[in-house]
Amino acid sequence: MTLAELLVRLGSFGLDLKWRVEFDEVVDPRCVEMERRSADASMDTLTLLSLTTPFLQLIDAEARGSADDRVVVVLTEVDSSLWEVRAVDERVLSELRRHYRGATDLSAGVSLRAEP
Repeated sequence: MTLAELLVRLGSFGLDLKWRVEFDEVVDPRCVEMERRSADASMDTLTLLSLTTPFLQLIDAEARGSADDRVVVVLTEVDSSLWEVRAVDERVLSELRRHYRGATDLSAGVSLRAEP
């Protein structure tokens, strides 16, 4: 599963968010561009989506989506196949649980493996 897939799964909840993205390991030149553009947490979702496709697999990355200067979703890529998703809107988490059968509940979030 990629960051692009998760952004799409956020649906309308994620459309108006502003993003800050950070990486422990830069695996592609697009990672540097994402960090640069999101340094002030003002990169919009469509720009982030355009930088994550096609097929950008991340390692040890975190994307924080904000609305009204408040973080409302955190997507943490733990290794190349595991994501942790925390969101203030339970509907987002419910949608992810429904779509990804192996989703594991976390405190205020879900853990997702690469296979839907």
